Amino acid sequence: MIRIVAPIMGLTLLAGCGIDGGDLTPGGTANARIRIANISNATITSVLISRCDAMSYGFNRMPQGADIPPNYSHDFSVAAGCYDVKAGYGYVTGYADATFTDIHVPAGGTYTLGVQ
Repeated sequence: MIRIVAPIMGLTLLAGCGIDGGDLTPGGTANARIRIANISNATITSVLISRCDAMSYGFNRMPQGADIPPNYSHDFSVAAGCYDVKAGYGYVTGYADATFTDIHVPAGGTYTLGVQ
């Protein structure tokens, strides 16, 4: 499947079409977690998480103004299921990202992804 990394402009109109990456906790069923562990030397500034069947990675799921410094992690509440994740950092000296696909998160579990 071809995945789209959504540009920021104009997404309000497209959010209903699945470009937002999908609801990670449908019906409030947050019973699992995805942990992004930063094992790199750069600060992670964006984390895109989508359900495997969504047409794009969607929006940055990091809280506004938050980032993940080296040797720290951040947990995202999700419903058990299949996810695709893209975590990135940079902008001043360039941009790099790590992509993880078909991550199956079990109910009650925490799936840790190390970004280097």
